Parts: sequence; structure tokens; C-alpha cells
Amino acid sequence: MFPRFSDLINYLFGTDINIPVYSYGFMMALAFLTGGIVLYFELKRKENTRQIPVQKKETVKGVITVHPYQLTGNIVLIAAIFGIIGSKIFDLFENIEAFIRDPLDSLFSFSGLTFYGGLIVAAVAVIYYCHRNKISFPDITDAISPSLILAYGIGRIGCQLAGDGCWGIVNPDPKPSWMGFLPDWVWSFRYPHNVIDEGIRMLACDQDHCFILANPVYPTPLYEAMMCLIIFIILWLIRKHLSVPGYLFSVYLILNGVERFFIEKIRINTVHNFAGNNLTQAEFIAVILILLGCFGFYYFYRTRAKKPAGTNPRRNQ
Repeated sequence: MFPRFSDLINYLFGTDINIPVYSYGFMMALAFLTGGIVLYFELKRKENTRQIPVQKKETVKGVITVHPYQLTGNIVLIAAIFGIIGSKIFDLFENIEAFIRDPLDSLFSFSGLTFYGGLIVAAVAVIYYCHRNKISFPDITDAISPSLILAYGIGRIGCQLAGDGCWGIVNPDPKPSWMGFLPDWVWSFRYPHNVIDEGIRMLACDQDHCFILANPVYPTPLYEAMMCLIIFIILWLIRKHLSVPGYLFSVYLILNGVERFFIEKIRINTVHNFAGNNLTQAEFIAVILILLGCFGFYYFYRTRAKKPAGTNPRRNQ
């Protein structure tokens, strides 16, 4: 694996440089940057199609015009801050015993971050901020949905590069014949030089992170990155063809929930008992997201139907 981003550069180009930037952190920064760029252009498009109005604000210098896309930087910053907070909170709930043993280490360590916790808390913070800036709930969630899934996919690439422990269960089965054109590590992988030093020590290794898993596992971060890219393409292609605000967000919730629910079947995670069923925290939340997405189609349609004719006109471009 490539704990530092320079490890990947050295592997690809045969160089011998040492840049103290961890690949996971680099990919997370790239995820927020890419998501922000996609959101910027989507907000700009929604302004052009009159889905999100331009705002006038009173300042000490007089009235200024605030375009929706000018809020992108603040939205990304809010999502990053509250996403990290939410991820840590949900991770503490999932690993409460570790928190009881060492509260300080659990609170200030970034080794445990739960994606759905970050998604929920960040979403609430962003929606509140946008509400304060006169952007409706359906419009901002539609605009941000492609960005969310793309950023998540890029973040999962960081998990794969670093080997941060978000891998799958042991996979002792031989690679299927239909995958013969792909390298073996796409089917099962032992994550050498993983960033969390999990497994057995590698012989003749005198650098940092000299550990490799004892048994090959499913490279689930790679699978999630691929599925997120597919979902992003789907959302991007249909975003102009859904006339009801909130429908794109509903599609995102369903596809996101389905993707995460099924990947959990081959992913290492803590299992809990929910109403007599053994589910991981992510599986439980994934089911909720799917149900919310299905309900969203009904709710947003009814909300749209109740609006007076001629309000919030929309036109495709």
C-alpha cells in the first residue's frame, strides 16, 4: 500500500522522494475539492434555470447581490467540519467499549470515522446554513447529491491506497474465471504496508508500516469507489430530467443505501442487534436511507403539487 502520497509517486515513476503527506488525507482533501467544484457548477446551473434565486443582502456598504454558487466555499467548509464531528460521534457509539477504556484516545484519534455519521450531521448543518440563505431543502439536496457520492467515492480510493482498515472479510476463494482479465488484487488483497500496521510483520522491511494481512480480504474500498462512480454518472445524467425538486435527492438516498447495504455483507464491521436482527450500524442506516428515498418521491411530489401555479419556474438546459 501507499501510506504516504509520495509512496505512490515513487512506485509509479521509480523516484525516491519523501513528501510527509498521507495518501488518505490527500484523497480526502481531493474529495472535498472535487465535490466543491461539482457543487459550484450545479448551483450555477440552477441559478441559470431559475431553480435557485439570487439573493439581495443588506450590508454596511449597502445592498449586495449573493449568487448561490458564491456560497460553495462555505458549504464545503461546513460539510468538512461537521462531517468529521459526526463521523467521530457515530464511531464512538459503534465502539463504546473502546471509548470507555480510553476516552481521550477515542476522542482525539482519527483512526475511527464513520461515514454515515458524518453524512447525517454534515447534511443537517448544510441544510440549516442554506435555509438561512434562502435556498430551499429540495433544491440544495438535489444540487449536492452528485457531489456527495463523487466525494465519497474519491475518499474510498484514499482508503484503498492507505489500507486504513476499511477492507472486507477474508476471501480465500480463487478468483472467478470471468475476472481473469483483472489483476488478482481486485478479487482479494493482503494490504501490504497498510497504514494501521495490521497483520504480520513483513520480512526484510526496514521502513514504516511493515505489516501485511495474514489472509487476503475483499478490497471493498475499491468496490465502493467503482459503485460510487456509477451512481454519480447516473445522477449526473438524470439531474436535468427530473422536474420535481427533491426527486434527485430521493434517487441518491436509495442508490446510496442499496450500495452500502450490500457492501456490508463482505465488509468488516461491528454487528448489533436491531429488533432481533443482526445488522451493522451502516446496514441499519442504509435501510433508513432507502425508506426515506422512497418516501421522498411521495413527499416532494405532494409538496410540489401544493405550490401555486407559476412559482419557482424550471426549464431544462
